[in-house]
Amino acid sequence: MEDTGTGAVVIFGGRSEIGGELAVRLAPGREVVLTTRGDDGLDQQVSALRAAGATAVHVKAFDADDLAGHGALLDEIAVEHGPIGIAVLAFGILGDQARAEVDAEHAVAVVHTDYVAQVSLLTRLADRMRAAGRGRIVVFSSIAGNRVRRANYVYGSAKAGLDGFASGLADALHGSGVHLLIVRPGFVIGRMTAGMDPAPLSSTPAQVAEATARALATDKRTVWVPGSLALLAFVMRLLPQALWRRMPR
Repeated sequence: MEDTGTGAVVIFGGRSEIGGELAVRLAPGREVVLTTRGDDGLDQQVSALRAAGATAVHVKAFDADDLAGHGALLDEIAVEHGPIGIAVLAFGILGDQARAEVDAEHAVAVVHTDYVAQVSLLTRLADRMRAAGRGRIVVFSSIAGNRVRRANYVYGSAKAGLDGFASGLADALHGSGVHLLIVRPGFVIGRMTAGMDPAPLSSTPAQVAEATARALATDKRTVWVPGSLALLAFVMRLLPQALWRRMPR
């Protein structure tokens, strides 16, 4: 891919399949930092990054739900690795919709991880990158947030909020030297969706990562994966509510 600047690539959510695939594509000639709740089981990913050409690979502890720890982690990364070149927010949970409809704590946990924690980290990242006058941020939204469906409204509402926040933040960062990319994939076939029937226009983590890397290299603001999903998203907004509420996940 084309050069996307200097500075370390930091994957927040180092166990993410999409984040891992994207890290491999961004690794050549770069230092890579994987942040995750535990460093066990990452040997294969670290080896893949080194084989891909990363100059160094580091693993750091990160709990996305611990909002109070976000600032300290960013300060630590800055001291040890310098200003972040590319920050990828790859953490998130799908949750259990049926449980969330009767278990308020579970519903809040999904929204906390998929929206509140993202807002916290994005705000801190944007502030630091704005001060440095450079940097790139990747946010993973979803088709689920385009028009929230009854079948997965807890997860979908969190993604809708995240997409709106990221869109506003991208505008706020315009002209600052900081670029924010919003990635909007459809159904992604992977660990998070194991056991679920793939939806139309599904993709794999590798396909999402490849599209994201290309979008970063060309300074796009948004990218749908696959690209034809943008048309489907438009059509989805036109469906009558009586039909829409019966739509599957």
